[in-house]
Amino acid sequence: MLAFLIKRSANAIFVMLSVSFIAFMIFRFVGDPVELMLNEQATQEQRDELRTRLGLDQTFIAQYGTFVVNAAQGDFGISFRNQQDVLAMIAERFPATFELVIVATIISLVVGIPMGVITAIRRQTWYAETMQFTSIIGVSLPSFVVGIGLILIFSVWLGWFPAFGRGDTVQIGWWSTGLLTHSGRMSIILPALSLSLFQITLVMRLVRAEMLEVLRSDFIKFARARGVPARILHFRHALRNCLMPVVTMTAMQIGGLIAFALVTETVFQWPGMGLLFIQAVTFVDVPIMAAYLCIVALIFVLLNTIVDITYAMIDPRLRGAEK
Repeated sequence: MLAFLIKRSANAIFVMLSVSFIAFMIFRFVGDPVELMLNEQATQEQRDELRTRLGLDQTFIAQYGTFVVNAAQGDFGISFRNQQDVLAMIAERFPATFELVIVATIISLVVGIPMGVITAIRRQTWYAETMQFTSIIGVSLPSFVVGIGLILIFSVWLGWFPAFGRGDTVQIGWWSTGLLTHSGRMSIILPALSLSLFQITLVMRLVRAEMLEVLRSDFIKFARARGVPARILHFRHALRNCLMPVVTMTAMQIGGLIAFALVTETVFQWPGMGLLFIQAVTFVDVPIMAAYLCIVALIFVLLNTIVDITYAMIDPRLRGAEK
C-alpha cells in the first residue's frame, strides 16, 4: 500500500508540474502585460522599471522556477492589473464558484436519478422516450446558448429570476454565501440549471444503464417471483445497487464543473473564479491565469487520487495491478 501511495503522489506531482509549465509557456505568448498596464504616453524608462518590478526581465526558465517555488508555498504572486495578492483574490471568488457547483450537482442528482429510473423501468412509454430525446438536445447545445435561453425565458419574458449577479450575500468568517438570502437563492437558480444540464444527462444515462443491468440479475428475478411489489423492487433493491457508480462519477465531475463553470459565470456575470479568469485573459494577467489553472488542476488531481486510493483500499487487487 505504501508503494501505491508513493506512486500516486509522484504521478500527482508530475501532473501539476506539467500543467504549470504548459500554462506558463502558453501565457507567455498572449501579449505583453506592460503595454496594457501603462498608457501610450509612458516613457521607455517607466516601461523598463515596471518590467523589472514584475520580474518580466528574467528568462522564461527563471520566471517559471520562481513561480513553482512560490506556488508550492501558496504564493502565486501579485496580480499585474489589480496589484493584489492572487491567492487572496481567488479565495474571495472561490465561495461563489463552489456554491454554484454544489447546487448544480444537487440539481443533477435530484433530476437525473428519477429520470434514469423512469427511462429504465418504462422503456417503451412515450414520456420515457421524450426524456431521452430531450436530454440529447440539451446536452448538444453549448452552455452559453443554454444560459442565454434561460435568461431570455425566465428573466426577460417571465421576470421570475435575476438575469445576472449573485444577489445579496452574508459573510461567515472569510466565507461569503448567498444561500442565506432570498435574492441570493433566486440568483443561483438559472446559472445552476445551465451548469447542471450536461450533468443531468450523464446521471440519467448512467442510472438507466445500471438499472437495466441490475433488473436482469438473478436476485431481482427471484424477488419478483416471490411477489415483491414493483415499487420496493425498483427503488429499494435495484436502485440501491446502482448508485455507487453514480456517486463516483459525480465526485469526479465536480472538478470538471469547477473548470467549465467559467462559461456559465461569464454569461450570468457570476462573480466566481471563472469570471475572474476571463477578466485576467482580457488584461493578460498572467499570475491569475496560471494560478487558476494550477488550482483547477490540483482539484482534479486530488479527486482522482482520493478515488484511486479508495478503490485500492476496497479492492486489494488494484494495488497488485500497479506493480
